[in-house]
Amino acid sequence: MQIAKPTKVEVMRELKDYFFITIGLVCYSLGWAAFLIPYQITTGGTTGIGAIIYYSTGFPIQWSYFIINAFLMTFAIKILGPKFSIKTTYAIFMLTFLLWLFQVLINGSNETPPLILGPGQDFMACLIGAAMCGIGLGVVFNCNGSTGGTDIIAAIINKYHDITLGRMIMACDVIIISSCYFVFYDWRRVIFGFVTLFVIGFVLDYIVNSARQSVQFFIFSKEYEKIADRITKETHRGVTVLDGMGWYSKHNVKVLVVLAYKRQSVDIFRLVKDIDPNAFISQSSVIGVYGEGFDRIKIK
Repeated sequence: MQIAKPTKVEVMRELKDYFFITIGLVCYSLGWAAFLIPYQITTGGTTGIGAIIYYSTGFPIQWSYFIINAFLMTFAIKILGPKFSIKTTYAIFMLTFLLWLFQVLINGSNETPPLILGPGQDFMACLIGAAMCGIGLGVVFNCNGSTGGTDIIAAIINKYHDITLGRMIMACDVIIISSCYFVFYDWRRVIFGFVTLFVIGFVLDYIVNSARQSVQFFIFSKEYEKIADRITKETHRGVTVLDGMGWYSKHNVKVLVVLAYKRQSVDIFRLVKDIDPNAFISQSSVIGVYGEGFDRIKIK
């Protein structure tokens, strides 16, 4: 059986994914190296476990992260598929390198990381670091990647159950954060850890779900055929034509029904205006769209 060669479009799409995964990892590792580690703040995931080990023993966080994920990846390959596993493996190696690199750049010759925001700014460092980590994770997940650890567990469960990634990761990480009490014997550190976890989960959900927000259009126009053709060709979204009747005019009309991603709204408005400036358009947000071209239906 001959394996089909990937097309140029598929290759470019994969390269684009790896580029944005790298950008997300840079944001994530910088949040850790610049804000969370210097202020001794932890959170969930294997990076959080690595941070706890680092705070208690001085063992580099990046090596703890790498060792734990090397173990977890042995279980993920069969379940999540080769494409996900390849990207996750790339992310694990790249994040290990970036965590080391940014610590070297920020720490310099100092044995202890410098407090960039100054002493006593633990809470602000917690918020900034968590926001950067959440943005980084969101970008990575949107490109079908993962940073490993509890992200792998969350991605496996999300594949079969309709549970948001942020909430799943949060459920997996409560024990990890609570365990940092036995390192510092300070409940403030535990609270900071939960604040960090909440912010990461919130930002992650926002980034992931904002890319999937969908809208519904009802378009009334005499040029419905031209509009339908251009929407299909230029936005690659399906169009359904309904028969209707204006009750006031008693004239028969054609109604175009279009479901699209929110980011495609401007393109649809522009092409409709180019064809028929007098078209009547209704746009509304929809909670979820499932089926071909959108999210897959996932129920128990």
